[in-house]
Amino acid sequence: MSRSRRRSSGRRTNLALAVLLPLAALTGGLSFAIGVDWLVDPTTMHAVMALGVALLTPWKSAIVRRGMARRRPTRWISVALGSVVIITLMSGLLHATGLTYRIGPLTVMQVHVGGGFTALVLAWLHYRSHPVRLRRVDLDRRALLRSAGLAGLAAVVWAGWESTVRAAGLPGAGRRFTGSHERSSGDPAGMPVTSWLDDRTPRVDAASWTLTVNQAKLTLEGLKGLPSDRFSAILDCTGGWYSEQEWEGVRLDRLVDPQQARSLVVRSATGYQRRLPTSDLSRVWLAHRLGGHSLSPGHGFPVRLVAPGRRGFWWVKWVVEIETSSRPSWLQLPFPPT
Repeated sequence: MSRSRRRSSGRRTNLALAVLLPLAALTGGLSFAIGVDWLVDPTTMHAVMALGVALLTPWKSAIVRRGMARRRPTRWISVALGSVVIITLMSGLLHATGLTYRIGPLTVMQVHVGGGFTALVLAWLHYRSHPVRLRRVDLDRRALLRSAGLAGLAAVVWAGWESTVRAAGLPGAGRRFTGSHERSSGDPAGMPVTSWLDDRTPRVDAASWTLTVNQAKLTLEGLKGLPSDRFSAILDCTGGWYSEQEWEGVRLDRLVDPQQARSLVVRSATGYQRRLPTSDLSRVWLAHRLGGHSLSPGHGFPVRLVAPGRRGFWWVKWVVEIETSSRPSWLQLPFPPT
């Protein structure tokens, strides 16, 4: 291959990666955020984008080898980026099989997400030192056909992978639309105990615990004295698992009068909080029982939020305060920073 053709091929490969890596990150973030089944699942889109990156590996490896031969100062960024992308792809595929939940001290999902964030940082450093600018020729018919072909091939590979997982009877065949695996449904004692990032299980004294609802205060016994519902709901954790359990608690529209409020903030004893729209009041509960028993400390004793249709990081544990607000519910980070 001539030097000009190699340069053109390398530029197109880098341009494709510059598009696919952010799209893979975006669809991965959407997969974390959603709790209801969309017509087109972001999880599937995420997998197709990631496999598109994998299919470009032969061309990118040739670029890296040429860069290493020329001893470019930034060549190690390319090597690190390639290594991290491979780890991210392999951990994602391993999660899809369901064969293992952990890799050493980390869960497979933590490895996958951590690798994805690291890859984005390395990709930014890489393209900062080797900028690739869009040209008119990149949008011509031939280029668009190549892009469509890559996307189609990635979709075919993903469909083949999923068929293989099902045919082999691997645990991953039963994944939910979010990509999560079932864990201990109907068995609260077996349901994993997880918290968001650096949140830790506090020691809460039931006798002195109170719930502040705007200016009013409720004791635990007072809360339990309110009309309660017993219902089943699926807790779908961003750690890569879901579990359907029987909960009992007070629906929020029996606790809160929204009046002119647009949202309500639910705060934990740890300081963790999420802002919910007041339109959710009739389908969100403050639960005090799980599987017919009081909540365990790890699952949010004495009370926690149960928000069906929302991912686990919305299910605030160890709730101590609920406050209505005139701010819209979207006026917060999509994922808690801590």
